[in-house]
Amino acid sequence: MRHSELTRQIAGVSQKMLTQTLRSLERDGLVTRTVTATVPVTVTYELTDLGVSLHHTVRSLKSWAETHMGEIDAHRTAQDASD
Repeated sequence: MRHSELTRQIAGVSQKMLTQTLRSLERDGLVTRTVTATVPVTVTYELTDLGVSLHHTVRSLKSWAETHMGEIDAHRTAQDASD
């Protein structure tokens, strides 16, 4: 994806924060950055195999959180009431 595509898909992220995060993910080997000599220069980002494996793990965590959100909210409410 291009930087602008990522900005549109991630609500509320600033250009600076997205750039810093992408650099960090690239450094960690989770994404690759490809520069194409066009006018203007085109930069695309893609998940590496390592990044894809993390994506699968995060999706599982997201699914678990969505399944248990009601229970978590109930525990929070009970805890807040007892404090």
